[in-house]
Amino acid sequence: MKKTYELDFYGKKMSFEVGRLAKQANAAVLARHGDTALLVTAVLAEKAREGLDFFPLLVDFEERYYSAGKVPGGFIKREGRPSESAILSGRMIDRSIRSLFPEWMRNDVHVVATVMSVDQKNPANILGINGASLALAISDIPWDGPIAAVRIGCINGELVVNPDESDLPESTLDLVVAGHKGGITMVEAGAKEVSEELLVDAMELANEAIRKIVCFIEDVVAEIGKPKAQLPAPAVIEEIDGWMRDNLTDEIYQAVQINQKQERGAAIAAAQQKAEDFFAESRPDSAKYIASVMDEMVKKAVRRLLLVDRKRADGRAMNQLRPITCEVDILPMTHGSALFTRGETQSLGVTTLGMMGSDDQVMDGLKLDEPSKRFILHYNFPPYSVGEVRPMRGPGRREIGHGALAERALRATFPDDESFPYVVRQVSDILESNGSSSMASVCSGSLSMMAAGVPVKKAVAGIAMGLIADGGQVCILTDIQGLEDHYGDMDFKVAGTRDGVTALQMDNKAGGITREILTEALSQAREGRFQILDVMDAAIAAPRAELAPTAPKIVSFNIDPEKIRDVIGSGGKTIRGIVQQTGAKIDVEDSGRVSVAAVSDDAAQMAVRIIRDLVREVEAGEIFVGTVTRMLSFGVFIEVLPGKEGMLHVSEVSGYRVPTLEDAFDIGDKVLVTVKEIDDMHRVNLSRKRLLDRFDELALNPDFAEQIPVERAREEKYSQFPKGGGERSGVGRERDGGERRDRGDRGHDRPRGGDAEGDRQHRPARRFERERKN
Repeated sequence: MKKTYELDFYGKKMSFEVGRLAKQANAAVLARHGDTALLVTAVLAEKAREGLDFFPLLVDFEERYYSAGKVPGGFIKREGRPSESAILSGRMIDRSIRSLFPEWMRNDVHVVATVMSVDQKNPANILGINGASLALAISDIPWDGPIAAVRIGCINGELVVNPDESDLPESTLDLVVAGHKGGITMVEAGAKEVSEELLVDAMELANEAIRKIVCFIEDVVAEIGKPKAQLPAPAVIEEIDGWMRDNLTDEIYQAVQINQKQERGAAIAAAQQKAEDFFAESRPDSAKYIASVMDEMVKKAVRRLLLVDRKRADGRAMNQLRPITCEVDILPMTHGSALFTRGETQSLGVTTLGMMGSDDQVMDGLKLDEPSKRFILHYNFPPYSVGEVRPMRGPGRREIGHGALAERALRATFPDDESFPYVVRQVSDILESNGSSSMASVCSGSLSMMAAGVPVKKAVAGIAMGLIADGGQVCILTDIQGLEDHYGDMDFKVAGTRDGVTALQMDNKAGGITREILTEALSQAREGRFQILDVMDAAIAAPRAELAPTAPKIVSFNIDPEKIRDVIGSGGKTIRGIVQQTGAKIDVEDSGRVSVAAVSDDAAQMAVRIIRDLVREVEAGEIFVGTVTRMLSFGVFIEVLPGKEGMLHVSEVSGYRVPTLEDAFDIGDKVLVTVKEIDDMHRVNLSRKRLLDRFDELALNPDFAEQIPVERAREEKYSQFPKGGGERSGVGRERDGGERRDRGDRGHDRPRGGDAEGDRQHRPARRFERERKN
């Protein structure tokens, strides 16, 4: 039977419908927040999977393009592999609910959140966590929920619960918190250098809001919840447990105190092999059971070492960092590179600069008019980094999640496109891993971008913290390694500058965490972060002033949008010609913003000059080195700017009388000219003669120095002709007593009615105007 449950939550209505959709799942909920709606289903496999040493939970976040009124791009026109945002949303649901399943459970559980409607105001991922919580809580799947999730923003200094998507650009904090009545289970945050105190305040507000949703879900469960399935717990073989406890406890305790990861792993494996050899005959199929017991014994040994003996496996103090080294300029041909090593964790950061408009990442998701990404960080985790052998395929969910965290940490200090018109792709290749590789990626990324000359505002460092709590005892660890991460109760990663936090991620299995513990942990993380920044500053303290020689040189400027067609040309002919001539990449936006990228600065400046010349207007008095394009009987046309021609009349060629223009120029000749005037019909009239007495001056100008010797030689050639002319004899010139008379004078001396002689005398002038118009 269909039932709908509603909750008025901070001025917005949340509703959850059950009983109508997907009735063959163990539970299905249609969750709505505003006009955003998701169908969340939960299904439990009937049988447990044999041989697993982990709980097989799978969470899928399915984005349907119809939910936003969009048609998928590409040739196939249907949804394909999950987008990055879908993978990150699925990971948030997974991290929120996973710790509340029984540790021994080996039945597959599949949670699917399908986005069916998006109102562009209320985020689907937060609603997906709440929908998954209700679906699991009312189902018969064993789960120690419910949980709930909220988003906290900080707008104009005020903390806001579940702000609209449109408000987030103005927010200095984007914090997602999931938890239950007992405490927080998951935190994911990006920030603009906020204080640790603000983070604690935000998490307390989130906890308060979460309790309201949890109480609401508990009321729903009390009404329609199913009894939980009684799944058989794994059998306990007391014979094996007792033997391993009596014979291997001390050996394991000594093994976990070995500093080196591989040596420690070998010692633990040797202890496990003793147990397998001992039971090889009496219990030949017990290897997997022995492995599970060994894992539990290692966990107890690590926790005893930390909580009772107050020691760490590698001998460090609780707030002590592992040894750190930072190096830059590791790779010769990249735009920027850095190597960050912390203990046995090593990240190679490599920066590549690209061009806006062609190299930025187009986001084809559910958001409408979503801007493309200028800063991209990709995280790679090859198997050799942990000494394993496995196929290398595309990035998994873990790689995408770690890359997104590091990207979020560095984005807060990334320059805007006005001051730095580049796309930056940052890659972190993990070469070694023993905990905290995502935070190592933050450090290597910051170093690499500085080495590349990216004008980041500040250096950013990241650190992973851990917490172990048992029986009232609490131990906070700085810079956890893999062993402490795996067997601890909480790990949280904090990244930021000296002025504040830029990213935070936390996963908690310890239940309630007091404000005092959170404050102490964040304070300890701040101290560690500052120590890391000191080491990083010793390697490179500020972004380099110049880009690497191998990096593209990008120049951005604005033109009149009406002139874009002049740059593009018919069918793209003009812009292709510029690219072919200069080797530069050119991007022209509809707003009139032009970006030019080239490996050499000379090529970039050449392309910029050509484009500026295409769109600018010629002004009287300007001097150009133009190219002869056409020759007429009375003058030549000279291209002074791309696509812009002017007329050099025969009378403006030289101080000498040139018999014919063919004696003066050839098509394609370079000619130094000045703009004499622009007439009322916008025609450009040029003069060469007016520059004759300025050759010495212009020879000092680098734009004209190469052309001056050509003009001197040209004038020397013209000197063989009679002095004082300019117009060709017979073309509108008469001589009377050795003196020149202009057309006006001739017109007064002759009848202009229609006699053949007068018509003959005025025919050249009419031909001049006709050809000039053509």
